Amino acid sequence: MRKIVRSCLLAATALGPSGGSALAQQVEAQPGALPEIVVTSQRREESLQDVPLAVSAFTADTLETRVIFNTLGLLNFVPNMFGSNNTGLGSANAYYIRGLGNTETIATFDPPVGTYVDEVYLSRQNGNNFGFFDVERIEVLRGPQGTLFGRNTTGGAVNVILKRPGDEFGGFLEAGYGAYGRVLVRGSVDLPLSEAIQVKLSGYWNDDKGYVRNTTTGERLNDNDMLGLRAAVQLRATERLTWNAAVAWMEANGENLLNFTCDPRNPTNCAGRFVTTGMREGGPAGGRYTQTVTGRKANFGLGNEVGTLLVTSNIEWAGDNHRLSIITGVVDMSQDFALDFQDGRASPTAANPFPAVRGFTNGGFAILNAGRHQQFTQEVKLDGSLFGGVVDYVAGFYLYDESNQTDFADLFTLDIGSPTGLPLLLADRILVNDTKAQAVYLQADVKLTDQLTVTGGVRYTDETKTAQLLDNRATCAVLPKPPTCLGASLVASNGTPIPTRLETRKWTPRFVVNWKPEEDLLFFASATNGFKSGGWNARATANNLFLPFDPEFVWSYEGGVRSQWFGNRLQANLTVFWLDTKDLQTPSAFQNPATGAITFITQNFADYVNRGVELELTARPLDRLNVYANLGYQKDKYKVSDTLAPNRFGVKAIRQQQADCRAQLAAGRIPLGVGADNAPDCAAGIVTATGDIATPVRTPDWSLSFGGTYDFPFERSGVILSPSVNVTWRSSLEQGTANATIFSGSIRAPSGALYPANPFSGDVITGSRTDSHFLVSASLALRTDDDNWLLALECDNCFDTEFGQSSLVNYTYLNLPRTWLVRLKRKF
Repeated sequence: MRKIVRSCLLAATALGPSGGSALAQQVEAQPGALPEIVVTSQRREESLQDVPLAVSAFTADTLETRVIFNTLGLLNFVPNMFGSNNTGLGSANAYYIRGLGNTETIATFDPPVGTYVDEVYLSRQNGNNFGFFDVERIEVLRGPQGTLFGRNTTGGAVNVILKRPGDEFGGFLEAGYGAYGRVLVRGSVDLPLSEAIQVKLSGYWNDDKGYVRNTTTGERLNDNDMLGLRAAVQLRATERLTWNAAVAWMEANGENLLNFTCDPRNPTNCAGRFVTTGMREGGPAGGRYTQTVTGRKANFGLGNEVGTLLVTSNIEWAGDNHRLSIITGVVDMSQDFALDFQDGRASPTAANPFPAVRGFTNGGFAILNAGRHQQFTQEVKLDGSLFGGVVDYVAGFYLYDESNQTDFADLFTLDIGSPTGLPLLLADRILVNDTKAQAVYLQADVKLTDQLTVTGGVRYTDETKTAQLLDNRATCAVLPKPPTCLGASLVASNGTPIPTRLETRKWTPRFVVNWKPEEDLLFFASATNGFKSGGWNARATANNLFLPFDPEFVWSYEGGVRSQWFGNRLQANLTVFWLDTKDLQTPSAFQNPATGAITFITQNFADYVNRGVELELTARPLDRLNVYANLGYQKDKYKVSDTLAPNRFGVKAIRQQQADCRAQLAAGRIPLGVGADNAPDCAAGIVTATGDIATPVRTPDWSLSFGGTYDFPFERSGVILSPSVNVTWRSSLEQGTANATIFSGSIRAPSGALYPANPFSGDVITGSRTDSHFLVSASLALRTDDDNWLLALECDNCFDTEFGQSSLVNYTYLNLPRTWLVRLKRKF
């Protein structure tokens, strides 16, 4: 059997990954072998090939080889992981792992894929697309991590580990220039002051002019400006006691505005990317968007600015068999933005699939936001071995305290035929919400024999959330406040009071069995539990829509193999999983048929099941050739209750909505239509235009990535030429929760009107549907054989492939266009 498996895997080495996946320590067992990779995915140091869970990890060298400069770039290299910038926000990434993800950044909604920097949790998705500088490694953990990483990791975790100060003076400096006027500068220096004190200073700066042209205002948009500065210190008080502390400031000032490959003002011009909004970067004429919007947000220019202060501290005491870590984190994030989500016009419908360009100066549907998000975490962690190494354990206590204040307004411009339209203020309010949580956890590995180990772990979390709405309108400044003021009377449409305090107490266990029949082969099976916090539908513009949603609970069942072959020239890791989610939290948005404005709603629409396979191959078939291949398959669906009764707040049940949709279809009404012709219960929530339950979003059945690097040495000149290529392919997928898509082909409405488009079939005009697609990135690097100089030419999305990454109210948000960069790097 082993000979057969060896032969099959040898045939696959031509597809095998580039340059290893992660690095904490690298030790080559024999010449030509892949390096051993030490990760901390179980909160203690272990070899990657000994970790009984699904982990993809990347070293600094691998990130550079694959042209990954920020967290968004990871998406193409992890099986069954998909995502993009959030609609509008270039600073925020919506990660989806095994179907669990989130496109909402409002502070009452927590992302199910957690982001960690040096073991400190970053709770807000608003600024998780930060630039990489001085990274030691990145680990992407797939599946719930509720035992060791805690709440809000039902989908997984992105774990970023930055380099600690070095013992010797050294560093690097690099500069680059690229597409759309991009300028990149990165650098780092280690300053060892003594044997006891080491300092590291690092930074990066990225600036570009933006890849989108606004043919209304003449401005360039969707730039990706980033800044990062970090100072780290390492104090070795004794041989056993070490303190590592760092302070970092990160800015992510980028947009992801709706844009088009052909100019909506001149559809024959398809040379680039275009928008037509009348909102300006310098702010509205007269200094305010309307006379009724309050606060400094009324003067914001079109754009998005996020600043994050991150302070981390880790005091470590290392004994012979035990290590104590006291980990402290402080996060202070601010976000200001003014964004137009309808390109200065209306949303597409079947009756009007190509809305006329208006260029309204207040935008089509605009959100103005001034947010402040502060977080403090304290963790005490103890790990080590007992009974002569029979038991390995990790235990700890965790404290979390977060405060958020978001001042935001929704502004909709009604098209009344005038050049400026009629701006309507839908809501102007302040959301104040806090979260406090405490947790204790313990996980232990017990070696029953030299080959067989069982693991048991559990975490107990006690969490409390509170929320308050304050209406900014002048009519709401009086006492008693009119009941129409937001926050004045939080009562659902059926008269049920809406709670402003949510409490969750939850045990999240983990069980694993792993069998290691020999050094290079590991089999494992696991069952892991996790949960994601509940919250409120905070984008509500009326009191009766500020409804809570329940926590999301997940069980994940996995089985897998970790293996090394041919003297560790090939690593093959296979995982199969079954994910069972209760009360899936689903953000949804639809066009209000009465006003045309966007209405947001987040609810527990259904349960969710996903199952799949993930294969990761890394190989070095030749000493100078590193290749990789990752394959993901998943098949998922919503599980909807058969009840027709509304929930406790009077929200219509999905089965009732489905029945109503089918009745509307039987009457000839048209989903995504207008007026009395519309079928409002179709193409909304998770019910499709045909009255079926939707396909879950951002889960292509198949995903594949492969590529490699080859080193050509020129010994006489002392340089090495290294071409690299990376290819990603995904099958078709849906982006909108209701799978709402507008297709070509006319249809007759009940009113007798002939719609030029339809919501059922034909060629895709706009909306949720995304076809299968390839992405190619490549680089050509020339470096000296002492590794001191590097000159590289790189391209991302080299063939300028276009596909939808997300959608909002029938508009499709496209992926980034082709970019290129020339970099020069000097190590010293």
